[in-house]
Amino acid sequence: MVKRKKLSAMVLAIVAVFILNACAEQSDVKVLRIAHGLDVNHPVHEAMVYMQKRLQFYSNGNMDLLIYPSGQLGSERENLELLQIGSLSMTKVSASSLEAFVPEMKMFSVPYLFSSPAHFWNVLQGDIGKELLNAGVPYYFMGLGYYDAGSRSFYTTKKPVYQPDDLEGMKIRVMNSQSAVNMVNTMGGSATPVSWGELYTALQQGVVDGAENNPPSFYLSKHYEVAKYYLLDEHTSIPDVLVFSTNVWDQLSNTEQAWVRKAAADSVEKQKVLWQASTELALSEVKKAGVEVVKADKSQFVSKTASLREQYQDTKIGLLIDRVVAEDASASDTKGDE
Repeated sequence: MVKRKKLSAMVLAIVAVFILNACAEQSDVKVLRIAHGLDVNHPVHEAMVYMQKRLQFYSNGNMDLLIYPSGQLGSERENLELLQIGSLSMTKVSASSLEAFVPEMKMFSVPYLFSSPAHFWNVLQGDIGKELLNAGVPYYFMGLGYYDAGSRSFYTTKKPVYQPDDLEGMKIRVMNSQSAVNMVNTMGGSATPVSWGELYTALQQGVVDGAENNPPSFYLSKHYEVAKYYLLDEHTSIPDVLVFSTNVWDQLSNTEQAWVRKAAADSVEKQKVLWQASTELALSEVKKAGVEVVKADKSQFVSKTASLREQYQDTKIGLLIDRVVAEDASASDTKGDE
């Protein structure tokens, strides 16, 4: 019954998009469609609105972008499937959601891989980041850029967490990612995949004892209403990826593709600024609401999760991790020479 309901929802979404496509064909304006599962007040949605304006500007009104927020066309996985068959032009997915197609994306789920925000963005905007964006082409999607999703930290309902041992016996919600499951279990918790849309109720009813996410998501989801303890341990920095259907892309002219790339690049830079402001606001507001926010002593968490990096030794992902670490060392050497 559950599978049938999910299938029906998927079919309805596809039908709705096809109807909209048919209507759009009656206009001279080429309309692209983008969907995501976040709130309209989220920095990602605001960045997409900005992308729409920039696309209209670059194309002189010949192209437009329609945005479907708040999961209107389904989950990240369902949006990606719509993308693959060409019924949707763009979507935003967590890098973790791409692990099934691009195993190298598991790199982002390795705790404490990046030494600083500068290291993180140097990797994303360099050769490694570009390689990962193109790795989905065999699966009918390509990356246009990365959105900042901050760092993920633990929040809990019944008791605070200050060190890994405090997670012992606690059911912690994670994304449907084996890497995320392994991380929480390694720290001592009991990883429990729950869909994002069901998490508030799961926290409220005690189905799970906590979760892990970035400050804006913690705040905008209103999870702070039921989870009053937030430990800023910042265990992983997993970016969002702006992906485009190759089926749709191949139907665009070179000029249209250039407009889309420029609008997406502008959106990425805008989102960084919006994200920083949203993070500061989120932390301020949850504190006002009575949430205990504590910065973690990360050393214990780093030690506890060291094995998660070691397991990738002598693998493709391990070689990629080595390149990430080397890039940080290279940047430090260059800075020291200045």
